[in-house]
Amino acid sequence: MNKIIIYTDGGCRGNPGIGGWGVYLIFNNYEKKLKGFELNTTNNKMELTAAIKALEAVKSKDIIIDLYTDSKYVIKGINDWIKNWKLKEWKTANKKPVKNLDLWQQLDKLNQVHNINWHWVKGHSKNKGNDMADELANQAMDEHS
Repeated sequence: MNKIIIYTDGGCRGNPGIGGWGVYLIFNNYEKKLKGFELNTTNNKMELTAAIKALEAVKSKDIIIDLYTDSKYVIKGINDWIKNWKLKEWKTANKKPVKNLDLWQQLDKLNQVHNINWHWVKGHSKNKGNDMADELANQAMDEHS
């Protein structure tokens, strides 16, 4: 089965503030770069948005995706917390509504459609893919500051 490697990153200047997200996709020798911004957002929203936009860009369902993010929020949310959130009707362990619910529900739906291996990578650690996603997120913010 074919494999696609994806790096995602999101950031925010001010929290809330102007935010950007970046996606770097690698499939065989093909590379695709995506980026976007929001004017009044948070870092966590941009991290989630980056992952969503990355998975929306993958049209084939018959492909293995290795998705790398430097967001522990995204990794812990998708791998650990989401199962209990769904069992508790999207409430946290403290019985409070899950923050960024709309984005988590979108990501959950995409996670169920695709065959994804989720990986955490340390940010700003000279990882080429993560650095590219970070650069794209910053470009998006720079273009709209």
